[in-house]
Order: sequence, then structure tokens, then C-alpha cells
Amino acid sequence: MATMLLDPVAFSIGAIKVHWYGIILGTAAVVGLLLAIREGKRFGISQDFFMDLLLFGVPSAIVGARIYYVAFKWDDYKDNLLEIFKIWHGGIAIYGALIGAVICALIYVRKKGYSFWRIADICAPGLLIGQAIGRWGNFVNQEAYGGPTTEAFLRDTLHLPSFIVNQMNVNGTFHHPTFLYESLWSFVGVLLLFGFRRLRGVRSGEVFIGYLIWYSIGRFFIEGLRTDSLAYQGSGWVESLIGTLWSPMRVVFEPGYLDPNYGNVRISQLLAIFLIVGGLALIIIRRVTGASKALYRDPIVSTKSASVMEAAERGTNDAGSKTEAEAPAKPQSGEEASSSRDGAEDKPEPAEQSAAAQEERDIKEK
Repeated sequence: MATMLLDPVAFSIGAIKVHWYGIILGTAAVVGLLLAIREGKRFGISQDFFMDLLLFGVPSAIVGARIYYVAFKWDDYKDNLLEIFKIWHGGIAIYGALIGAVICALIYVRKKGYSFWRIADICAPGLLIGQAIGRWGNFVNQEAYGGPTTEAFLRDTLHLPSFIVNQMNVNGTFHHPTFLYESLWSFVGVLLLFGFRRLRGVRSGEVFIGYLIWYSIGRFFIEGLRTDSLAYQGSGWVESLIGTLWSPMRVVFEPGYLDPNYGNVRISQLLAIFLIVGGLALIIIRRVTGASKALYRDPIVSTKSASVMEAAERGTNDAGSKTEAEAPAKPQSGEEASSSRDGAEDKPEPAEQSAAAQEERDIKEK
């Protein structure tokens, strides 16, 4: 049966080719944004805040993802530097995208006066669903797949539809659809985060950290199936540790091939271990030290907004504390002015009072 490969170009506008990869990533960003906006409304945060965050965050994530990937694949790009900018050919790393997005968010959120952890909690499900959708861009490009398998395993064991099975036929060999495994794992994680953030005892930062832990668990095991992993030459004990932790997968799967001349330790697996252990430790430390005393459901207030309100209150108090001497004289009403004038006319002048008194004294003396 002939292999039906999807055309990576969705359509063309003149000389401009619009790739499915870009459309899928754009869709992933929009869906993630909508989830963040919806949850942000519960805390009174405007949608403009999240739209601006996306506006700055997406380019930062793309740059971070590309730099991360190219840094570990430098030999493939050093003789063709222009290829670095052709991201539609694939070759971006999610962990690199996350690093770029977090750096951008730290700067932007702090500028707006919000707590990074509170905003990261709101955005966590959106980030994960964005990754779940974005993996289908790898499917279209026939990349990020796993080691060899059989057509029967894909059709009869996994019961995958033909369009996925056919796309996993790369140069006559069927491969594990690791993009699909990771996408499904991420979708399940989104549902879990939805339920987790509604629990009463969840503290600030724990939804975001939970997202990192969940994704890293799945990524650790799925990464071992891939044949295009970023890797480096690591110590023997590190290689042995990762192999031992991944060994339960051998019951069903064989690990993907990793060229020993390129590296023996998959970077994403090592980073996943770090994030799992570090995330659990961070939750404990933040609870013990009181750094996460705020609950997820607590109101979110911008310190910048609070400063503006305090300044307005100080201005009002200062205006009300003026002394009467500093205040302008109060104009009199017509009756008050008339009464004052009448009183002034009835009251004798000082000279007249003195003459009358002297005349009275002279009469008494006579």
C-alpha cells in the first residue's frame, strides 16, 4: 500500500507559502490564551493583560526554543547559518520555549505589579494545552517520532487511524508516534490541572509547579523512545541512573536509537528529572517558609494598582487638611450681606458716641 504523506504547506499566497506547522503553533497559542483569559476573569484581570503577555511571550518562546535546539545541534547549522531562522523546517525544543517564555513573563508580570506565581498558575493549563496541540506540527513535518515498530502494532494494538499510521511510515519504516503519546499525556494533564486548582488547600505557585512535574514525568519516558533526542556525553553513573529509571518501559517498548558518537545522555530526560525533584522540593520549601501562604483562590492584586490608589488617597487627604486661613473666604448670601450692612448703619460711629457721652456729663454737673 502506498504511503500517503501530508503536504507540510497548507496553502500559498503568491510566492508566500503558509505551512501547517505555523498554523498549528498559532492555533495552540490562541487556545492557550483563551483559557488564561477565561480564568483571569475570575480574578478581575483584564484580557488585555494576557493578550500583551502572549504578544511578548510567543516571540520569546520561539527564540528560546530555537536557541536551545541549535545550541545542541550546532554541527548541523554551523555551515548553513541561514537555516537557523527557518523554524518551519522544524527543530525547536519545548524546554527552550519554556525558558524563553518564563524569562519574558518574569519581566512583564513584575512590570505590571503582579506576583509571578499567581499569573503562572492561571497560565499553566494554557501552556500545557498549547504543547498538546503544538505536537501535531511535528506530526505534519514527520519529526519527533520514536524508534521502529510494526504497522500491525499501530493499527491493531493502538487502533490508530490510517492518516496517522501512514504518516508514521518514514522512508519505508513505521515508527512510534511519540508526538501522539506526548499530546495525549498533555491533554490528560490539562484536565488534572483543572481539577487540582479547585482544591481548597492549593497554594500559590503549586498549579504551575504541578504542570512542570506532570509534563516532565511524561516527557522522561516518552523521550526514551525517540531517535532524534538532543544529547551529550555524560558520566557513566548518569547514563546508568536514567537507564534504570526508564527500565519499566522495556516491558512494552524498545528505546529509540541514540548515536553513541553524539551522546549517551538525553538532555530532556536529565532536565525532566531535575524538574520533578526540584518541583517537589520547591513545593515543600515554599510551604515550610511561608512563601506560598496565599491560596490559589485568593484575590490577585497588582501592587501598581495599589500604589495608584494610595497616591489618590494621599492627594485627597492633603486637599482636605488645608487651614481656613489658606482657604478662600466664603461668599455671603444676599440676606447675610444686607443684615451686615443694616447693622453697620444702626451702630453709631465712635466720634458720635464720644460727643453724646460728654453732653450727658455736662447736664449732670449743672
